[in-house]
Amino acid sequence: MNQSFFGGKVVAAAFVTALFGWGIGFYGPPIFLYSVIQRTGWSVQLCSAAVTVHFLAGTLVVVNLPRLYKRFGIPRITALGSLLLCVGVYGWSIVREPSELFIAATLSGLGWVTLGAAAINAIIAPWFVTKRPAALAMAYNGASIGGVIFSSAWVYLINHLGFSQTALLIGVLTITIIGLLSLRVIGVLPEHLGQRADGAEIRPAELVTPSTASMKSLSNNPQFVTLAAGMSLGLFAQIGLIAHMFLLLVPQLTEQQAGLAMGLATASAIAGRVLVGWLMPVNANRRTVACISYGGQLAGCLIMTGLHTYPALVWIGIVMFGAGIGNATSLPPLIAQAEFPKHQTQRVIALIVATSQGCYAFAPALFGTLKSLTTGPNSAMLLFGFAAILQTVAILAFTLGNNSTRRKSMVQRAEN
Repeated sequence: MNQSFFGGKVVAAAFVTALFGWGIGFYGPPIFLYSVIQRTGWSVQLCSAAVTVHFLAGTLVVVNLPRLYKRFGIPRITALGSLLLCVGVYGWSIVREPSELFIAATLSGLGWVTLGAAAINAIIAPWFVTKRPAALAMAYNGASIGGVIFSSAWVYLINHLGFSQTALLIGVLTITIIGLLSLRVIGVLPEHLGQRADGAEIRPAELVTPSTASMKSLSNNPQFVTLAAGMSLGLFAQIGLIAHMFLLLVPQLTEQQAGLAMGLATASAIAGRVLVGWLMPVNANRRTVACISYGGQLAGCLIMTGLHTYPALVWIGIVMFGAGIGNATSLPPLIAQAEFPKHQTQRVIALIVATSQGCYAFAPALFGTLKSLTTGPNSAMLLFGFAAILQTVAILAFTLGNNSTRRKSMVQRAEN
């Protein structure tokens, strides 16, 4: 990549944006939940409902991100979102009534998605076309690094400074950094510098054609339906397991080993995403790549169903499951890029992200309910087995979309 090409700075800005977005808005809520329970004594069910509200509120923004970007611009929305996120998190730390908790959760949920998957894709898209898989892989790695850094930082700082002071400190840091990036990097487009996306041929018709993609118009589109279903099912299984992974591992491993296993899963996610981003050929069938990635997670879950019998195998299962964590987020936007017209891609990505987030918001609660139905080794077997079933159905959804794409291509060739 040429040093004069500004796209490298855009990838770095997207990486930092993802780091703060996921580190605060995705990996933070489980820790916030624990801190609120410790301070207020409120029930787990009540505080868990606030986490669900946090994720559900984000769907209202994600589905409308293209319109917001068109009206106000990506930089303003990104900066405003970081402000809402940090105000919401500070609200979590000082709430005195349950109603205040849900208001805070709504604000944090509305804000974090402007630093999430659809936002990262929108930041990267103007600068990369042929190299977009690699660019997105690098940017999305910020999400995994954010999980490693912030998961530990939240616990350490809250123990030493208290929740409210920690929220204030991280909030000021976040708003400052994201604000500067929005002003100096995120708002810059290739045409501003006389540059072009990497090797893309920009056709005027694509620049002036408005996006007409909506949930109603796409609901009968097999490519959209199978893509949204595959992403939703995969993330539902993944996030449901991640929320309870530590509790499932501790009975068979020590707490230190369980923590190491969680870190290994995150490291595997980074490696898996980088490998797919750099090794996937430009003309590869991206649905097939997604099926392979989900298949690895499926195999990992099946291995870990025998956790109580063969605890040593957990490390293999963790690596296989972890390798697909990042790809579950980054591959669907790449599939959308390949299967939909350029003027519809951003809208389609926003819709599939909103759909999947609306689904996986309920995953921790459902997996928690399933876990309460059994005790001991049976809990791990039930949860890993249920996740494996969901991932199998997700693979089926991507495969059905593959078949639909082939039929569409055959019809187009026949008409020509």
